[in-house]
Amino acid sequence: MAEGELKDMEQFFDDLSDSFTGTEPEVHKTSVVGLFLRHMILAYNKLSFSQVYKLYTALQQYFQNDEKKNGIDESDMELTNTEELEGKMEKEELDVPLREEEISCSGPLSQKQAEYFLSQQASLLKNDETKALTPASLQKELNNLLKFNPDFAEAHYLSYLNSLRVQDVFSSTHSLLHYFDRLILTGAESKSNGDEGYGRSLRYAALNLAALHCRFGHYQQAELALQEAIRIAQESNDHVCLQHCLSWLYILEQKIFDSCVLLEHSVNKSLHFGLPQRAFAGKAANKLMDALKDSDLLHWKHSLSELIDISMAQKTAIWRLYGRSTMAFQQAQTLLSMNSLEAVNVGVQQNNTESFAVVLCHLAELHAEQGYFAAASEILKHLKERFPPNSQHAQLWMLFDQKIQFERAMNDGRYHIADSLVAGITALNSIEGVYRKAIVLKAQNQMSEAHKLLQKLLIHCQKIKNTEMVISVLLSIAELYWRSSCHTIALPVLLQALALSREYSLQYLASETVLNLAFSQLILGIPEQALNILHMAIEPVLAHGAVLDKGCAMFLVAKCQVASAASYTPQKKIEALESAILNLNEAKTYFAKVDCKEQLRDVLYFQARLFHTLGKTQERNKCAMLFRQLHQELPAHGVPLINAFK
Repeated sequence: MAEGELKDMEQFFDDLSDSFTGTEPEVHKTSVVGLFLRHMILAYNKLSFSQVYKLYTALQQYFQNDEKKNGIDESDMELTNTEELEGKMEKEELDVPLREEEISCSGPLSQKQAEYFLSQQASLLKNDETKALTPASLQKELNNLLKFNPDFAEAHYLSYLNSLRVQDVFSSTHSLLHYFDRLILTGAESKSNGDEGYGRSLRYAALNLAALHCRFGHYQQAELALQEAIRIAQESNDHVCLQHCLSWLYILEQKIFDSCVLLEHSVNKSLHFGLPQRAFAGKAANKLMDALKDSDLLHWKHSLSELIDISMAQKTAIWRLYGRSTMAFQQAQTLLSMNSLEAVNVGVQQNNTESFAVVLCHLAELHAEQGYFAAASEILKHLKERFPPNSQHAQLWMLFDQKIQFERAMNDGRYHIADSLVAGITALNSIEGVYRKAIVLKAQNQMSEAHKLLQKLLIHCQKIKNTEMVISVLLSIAELYWRSSCHTIALPVLLQALALSREYSLQYLASETVLNLAFSQLILGIPEQALNILHMAIEPVLAHGAVLDKGCAMFLVAKCQVASAASYTPQKKIEALESAILNLNEAKTYFAKVDCKEQLRDVLYFQARLFHTLGKTQERNKCAMLFRQLHQELPAHGVPLINAFK
């Protein structure tokens, strides 16, 4: 057939039909071979002319490749060894797996084979992306499938998911549109949804397109697609689709302007979609957690394992947003130790999903904040193995890895290394990158450049309603004012940050702002008042704060105690100074844990002065020696010690 013409293949299938005729047919219809032949004849008869031609071309290609692979110079062969050699080659062909380039030339798969391949790869992409084919290999296989069956809708959708892995906006949009086009053309939706199938595909196509554009940051295109989805859903009276549209409309318009009215509608109609937004809208933590609890009850009742995972990941992030690291640890550990309710194939590592990536990233950062850098490195190593760089969730751990390295470099006073990490952070998150660039400039005493950058970032974050970053930027601006000896200008900035943090229930940021206010009162000459408000803020910092923040808080307490002791009686002054030394010892322990050499140098200098005042020469000399070692290793501050809180 391959060496002949197309009519030879047609004649072959005609002759197959005659095998079942006659009083003594060559093949019985109900036998295994008969069933197979009948199935093959039916499949051939359903092919269009173009598909018949493609089948014949594939047969020719298969035959030619087989000839090339098995071609042997017959002049060098002995006739006696022909059968032995053929048997050996057949065995090798059966035993040796096909190479990747051979798979693409193996011709079209059957419908069942194609469906199995697609379902297997989709399951792997969802649960364990490391075991799925690489993006390039998977796309090659999908192109091969679509070459023989261009109307295979499921293959277009898997191509869409595969393009999302590598952030290919053009290919993902192209595949998504083709998926819904083929879904409508094949009538698959109409069969399962009655007359509503055609319209249902159209409105969900527009909704998915809006979600895709929103994911890539194309907000204007997303808004147009969302308007189309809302129009079609309203015409069809589809309340479920409208609720999805409302939730996406809130997410979209949150990028542009405040949309509390949309949020209220969304929360009232759909509890699940409104949950994460409540935290950013400043709702009370108890109300938010009650809503999450009610949602979790529904998830557990219906065994919705994916939504349970998402809920726990959300609670981990929300507790961190509120500044409760202990609760965040608990939620993260619960999710990691929980066995999923969803059954998977043997050999597939469960739960390589975004929820687990988010939780592991938070765990790595929480360990780094407490000074457990080895543990954080192990978690990041596990993340790199579980989510390779070419996987769709790899950007999460890449960002956290860069941030942890940045903080370590800043603590160690290696500002040139921290500056080199800014480019990587900016590529993954522009806002975080700009903020950290300003921190580096501030540490290098480039005050005017840092102030310009922070002002631009503040305007941008206020526009997009990134309240957490707004507060952090305001605290950094206040510190710039201190270092420039503009202490009174810093107070309104700090009060603005405090009002925002309390409005949005961000307790940890509120405590940090109060510490900054206490420092302002210290440098303005009212240390007694500073000590009073310190007692209000220091407990959350010591309970849930990072080790560096704990050390800064205890250092500030010691400074306030020393400043207040100036008006005390001699005996009370000695007690206050001794208490300050104890607090400095605690601060020194915290700073040593995160290898923060600059702060250690300041503490040692302060302790040496206090020991000198108390007449403790031996302790003073020890602190002075340690201070000298660090001072020779590190560059000078360039600003007075009292003008730096962190």
